[in-house]
Amino acid sequence: MPVHRPGTARRSPGSRRTAILFAVVSALSALALLFTLPGAAAAQSDDVPPRGSAHMGMGVAEHDGQGPAPSDGNAASVEGVDVSSHQGNVAWQTLWNSGVRWAYVKATESTSYTNPYFAQQYNGSYNVGMIRGAYHFATPDTTSGATQANYFVDHGGGWSKDGKTLPGALDIEWNPYGAACFGKSASGMVSWIRDFLNQYKARTGRDAVIYTATSWWKQCTGNYGGFAANNPLWIARYNTSPGELPAGWGFHTIWQYTSTGPTVGDHNKFNGAYDRLQALANG
Repeated sequence: MPVHRPGTARRSPGSRRTAILFAVVSALSALALLFTLPGAAAAQSDDVPPRGSAHMGMGVAEHDGQGPAPSDGNAASVEGVDVSSHQGNVAWQTLWNSGVRWAYVKATESTSYTNPYFAQQYNGSYNVGMIRGAYHFATPDTTSGATQANYFVDHGGGWSKDGKTLPGALDIEWNPYGAACFGKSASGMVSWIRDFLNQYKARTGRDAVIYTATSWWKQCTGNYGGFAANNPLWIARYNTSPGELPAGWGFHTIWQYTSTGPTVGDHNKFNGAYDRLQALANG
C-alpha cells in the first residue's frame, strides 16, 4: 500500500474536482468584472457621444456628404454663424471684422443640458453689434415637445422685440445617441415637433425657426409640409446650393453651407439683405 508521508495532506478525486471548479469560476468572475469596469464600458461606447454634446449639423456630412463651397454669387445674403460649447469662448470681434453679422447660440438640449459658454457666446455676439438668437437641440425620445420648449425658454431661448434678438430655433436632425428618428414614427415625430412649436409660440409670441436637413425630414416626418406657412426654414446642406427643400417650403430663410468655415466652423447665409434679417428679429 502507498506510504503516506507526515505533513502531506491526502487529496481525494472529489476535492481535486472542487478545486478545478473553483478556479474556473474565479476566472469567469474576473473576466466579467473586467467588462463592467468604467474604462471597459467606455471603450464599448466610444462611438456614442455623451449627452449634451450634440450641435447643429453634426450629422450632415456623415449622412448627406460634403461638396464644394458655394460661390458668393449675386443674390443678397448676410453671413452668420452658429456655435455651441464646442467652440468655447468665441472671438466675436474677429468674426465681426470678417463680415459676420448674426449668430445663433446653442442654449439647451433635452431638459438636462445648458451650454456652459452660453453667456459669453450670446452676450459676446450682441456686444460687438450682431443680431443673435438661441437654439435648442431636440431629443424627442426623452421628454415631450412642450416640456422641452419650456426648458428652452427658461434657459436662454426667449425673445424680446429689441431689434437684436432672433426667434428661437428648433434643431431637429439625426439622433447622435441612437436611432436616426429617435424611435418615433413619422406621425409621432410631426406631433412632437408641433407640440414644441405651439408651446414656444405660446411662451414667446414668435414662431420658431426650424433647422433641419431635407433627407432627415423626409425620413423622419414623411416629408410633412404643414409647418411651412408659419415657421422659417433653416436648411443644412454642405454644397454649392441649398438643393431640394422639404415639402411645403418654397424658399429657405437660412442656409448652413459649411462646418469648416473660418474661426468657428459652422457658417450660414441668411437669404436676403440685412433689412430682412432685421425684420425677422423684429417679428
